[in-house]
Amino acid sequence: MSFIDTEKLEKEMFKGAKARFVHSDNMTMSLWRFEPGSELPEHSHPHEQMTKLINGVFELTVGDEVKVLTHSDVAMIPSGVSHKGRAITECELLDVFYPVREDYR
Repeated sequence: MSFIDTEKLEKEMFKGAKARFVHSDNMTMSLWRFEPGSELPEHSHPHEQMTKLINGVFELTVGDEVKVLTHSDVAMIPSGVSHKGRAITECELLDVFYPVREDYR
């Protein structure tokens, strides 16, 4: 499959956050929509993760480091490192995981 319409994949993950997941053989990509004030609970996982803010304002905490993401930032989250976030405004983020997030299928 070469092309996927992600609008058809959207599901609510928790209060104020919806996501769309696309999986290849080796990676998972997720597109997130957050309502203002919604929080991404603190968690960790064995996957490497890269996060890119598409639009809006989002505060991300990785380990002990806190950063308000701008349009030019990419967050690199190593395997096993605890992270959490908070949508300051309505926003969209792109996450890429390696390997595949089987729990998101």
